[in-house]
Amino acid sequence: MFENLSDRLTRVVKNIKGEARITEANTQEMLREVRLALLEADVALPVVKEFINQVKEQALGEEVLNSLTPGQALVGIVHKQLIKLIGEKTEEINLAAQPPVVILMAGLQGAGKTTTTGKLAKYLKDNLKKKVLTVSADVYRPAAIEQLKTVSAQAGAEFFPSDISQKPVDIALAALNHAKRQFFDVLILDTAGRLGIDEAMMNEIKALHAAVNPTETLFVIDAMLGQDAANTAKAFNEALPLTGVVLTKMDGDARGGAALSVRQITGKPIKFMGVGEKLTGFEKFHPDRVAGRILGMGDIVSLVEEAKKGIDQQEAEKLAKKLKSGKAFDLNDFLSQISQMRNMGGLQGLMDKLPSQLMKGAGEVDATAAEKQMKRTEAIIFSMTIEERTKPDLLKASRKRRIAAGAGVQVQEVNRLLKQFEQMRDMMKSMQKGGLAKLMRKMGGAGGKGGFPGGGMPPGGGFPGM
Repeated sequence: MFENLSDRLTRVVKNIKGEARITEANTQEMLREVRLALLEADVALPVVKEFINQVKEQALGEEVLNSLTPGQALVGIVHKQLIKLIGEKTEEINLAAQPPVVILMAGLQGAGKTTTTGKLAKYLKDNLKKKVLTVSADVYRPAAIEQLKTVSAQAGAEFFPSDISQKPVDIALAALNHAKRQFFDVLILDTAGRLGIDEAMMNEIKALHAAVNPTETLFVIDAMLGQDAANTAKAFNEALPLTGVVLTKMDGDARGGAALSVRQITGKPIKFMGVGEKLTGFEKFHPDRVAGRILGMGDIVSLVEEAKKGIDQQEAEKLAKKLKSGKAFDLNDFLSQISQMRNMGGLQGLMDKLPSQLMKGAGEVDATAAEKQMKRTEAIIFSMTIEERTKPDLLKASRKRRIAAGAGVQVQEVNRLLKQFEQMRDMMKSMQKGGLAKLMRKMGGAGGKGGFPGGGMPPGGGFPGM
């Protein structure tokens, strides 16, 4: 997320921090680099101009010029203006209305409205304990109705059936009536999208809005849309009284221009962002944290929150008791660790939230390749018998050949996995014998630049399956 933008701005921040004093000349140079970075990230030109002007106005002020640490002060101004650009505070979803609260999802076809409807339903159900009903008013794409039915079931929300022979307004009113009679807390209405903005689409969604009078009208936009995001956002904002924005496909975008443009153009807060295809890939939008990520400062708060959600406390306690009792760390435990990482958003999700300074020690890590390797690792372990997973020492040549054939990999990959497992098992033994303090001393030892024995990341990339 924001990969290219973050790389360029991180370099700018590093250079400006090295300046003994801030002058008009080096400020202009810094602003030129920031402008180029934003334009390359597909941020709308009017937004770029306003942002640069605001930074320049503050950067040349007495507060910075007289600062003992002018470089840090200037970085602070860029950070502050970035937060102001994307939203000065975290905006909660508004559920303060007579149930059922209606949420209308609007946006172009392909933006991810249907998947986002499922993600939002899961978020409301799991985090806010709401009884949620979903309905599709997209009568132009039959697959949309079936898709929403499927994702609603996965999210644990109820689905109100609709048919392509019905009129969208009739569908919406019937669903609202059902939601009232069955005492649902929230009704999420998924609307039809088009490949482009047209009059028919806008008239239809206006009629739907008038019929159900939603509390929240969320504009769903693809973060990879680039410069087109400005025109699309403007058209929807003029047609509907939007209450918020949801950015989708944030994980697949190296530019992120839509995220930095849409808030300024619509004047509406970004409330959520979608990451990945899984229904759990849905986060509240925290402007300060996202600004920190863009500037390479990381987002440790979100990382801790993901850890709390992703880590199975019972499994963690079970493993701790097992190690304390003297039992060996086995391949079932190793597999569990991979699963825990997946639940935290995968390797890419972790890397996105780490400060750029920490990632330097890791070198170049190809998160996509590492995710694929984790899947192969899981396939190898699943190809083992229960006894082999519990007693890895049984794995001799003939068994390794069988496992490799079952997983569709070479024997060398099985050997590599076992070597990584042995390294992790040794670390667990260190924790058993000398406690965490001893392990940390070992990890920062002779060859250590920090992190793992030998320094930096552990062999093979630093995570199970890499």
